[in-house]
Amino acid sequence: MLRRALTYVSAALLGVTAFLVTGPPAQAATVLITNATQFTDSAGAVVHAHGGGVIKVGSYYYWFGENRNADNTFKAVSAYRSTDLKTWEFRNNVLTQASDPELAVANIERPKVVLNSTTGKFVMWMHKENGTDYNQARAAVAVSDTIDGDYTWKGSFRPPTGTTSRDMALFKDDDGTAYQITSAAGNADLQIWRLTADYTAYASLTANPWAGAFREAPALFKRNGVYFMLTSGNSGWKPNQQKYATATSIAGPWTAMTEIGDDTGYGSQTTFVLPVQGTTGTSYLYMGDRWGNSMGGAVNDSQYVWLPLTFPTRTTMNLPWYPQISIDTESGTVTGAGGGPYYNLAARHSGKCLDISDNSAADGAVALQYTCTSGINQQWRLKDTGNGYVQILAQHSGKCLDVAGNSTTDGAFVNQYRCTTGTNQQWQFQDQGGGYYRLVARHSGKCLDVKDASTTNGARLIQWPCGTGTNQQFQRRAA
Repeated sequence: MLRRALTYVSAALLGVTAFLVTGPPAQAATVLITNATQFTDSAGAVVHAHGGGVIKVGSYYYWFGENRNADNTFKAVSAYRSTDLKTWEFRNNVLTQASDPELAVANIERPKVVLNSTTGKFVMWMHKENGTDYNQARAAVAVSDTIDGDYTWKGSFRPPTGTTSRDMALFKDDDGTAYQITSAAGNADLQIWRLTADYTAYASLTANPWAGAFREAPALFKRNGVYFMLTSGNSGWKPNQQKYATATSIAGPWTAMTEIGDDTGYGSQTTFVLPVQGTTGTSYLYMGDRWGNSMGGAVNDSQYVWLPLTFPTRTTMNLPWYPQISIDTESGTVTGAGGGPYYNLAARHSGKCLDISDNSAADGAVALQYTCTSGINQQWRLKDTGNGYVQILAQHSGKCLDVAGNSTTDGAFVNQYRCTTGTNQQWQFQDQGGGYYRLVARHSGKCLDVKDASTTNGARLIQWPCGTGTNQQFQRRAA
């Protein structure tokens, strides 16, 4: 959840294979999920698994999350299961106010579960508050012999250094070592703690790579030997720019945080990243909460935003927006659906495509021309702004083609920037014949132009007085 003094969401990679399955699972098939909606379970009730995480046990995915009372206070950690990630069966309120006297007046947030293969116990970590304010800032643990049974409360505590622990995630590495990742030091730091062999207590501090960065809602996962940490910033319930970092060792060194997606996480905050492994490979599913509190409601009004993460290189990641996603758990594929059409914009004089440099999602990232590829940093969708003008949105970032600084001068650079209502982000496609168009900026009346009519990769995009040059003519190709 987005907050300094409120609730949060966090994420962690919990890829677990186990054996405790009751009843034959339904056959998974390709399903279509609409974003920014709520799920209902097989009995028709709303699924309340906010700020939660998913663990796979046998053929089932089990989803644990926050279930609140109408006044936003803690009701339960609820557990659901599914084979296809769309059809959810309610299993149990695995932790409730009656589970322990300490929970009678409490807030429980961001529950995550991992299996300890040595002890056979399912271990849940969570963020615990006292139910009246956010000054307690403690981690808490509960355990169970079965994935969806009643969990036994083991208590709450702070890390050994005495620092606070709020938004948190769990991660179980390939060697069986488990880690808690927590927003600590009053949310200023994001710390990685190794857990004891039974996963029920802190062992030692592994890393504190982003001290003073004020990041929360962590989601840690591992792909092809690279650790990815996905996070949000602190802005109360207001959604904000999500960022990620990478490392080849969990202890670091970690990279600096890099922007991903648009400036609001498409109206959501990180909850979890789920690897969906199947017969054709593994896809990575971003799971976010669009908090009800950010829309004038409460936690149980929250909606879910699930998106496919894509990886241009081994150490880089995209979070593109799609109004729907298609999931096939059997094959292990998660893809975007709807929201198009998507276009490449190819310059007539060079045949090269309008491209955002280095696949960056940062505000101000350079717009340039580059040899056309299948990269989604060369894919654009159009959003009508009225009177014949459109915004041009980069698919990899959800950000808009923008004349820097709202400048009206010749040669002003064109970059990507978070979408606003500015007319320097509004463009008119003027037909030049032969399937080519000039793109005219509404605020200046000037044209999108490849600087100096260069044909080289990396040539900058600028605005320039409109003329007949083919370096101002672009073909709109279906991507």
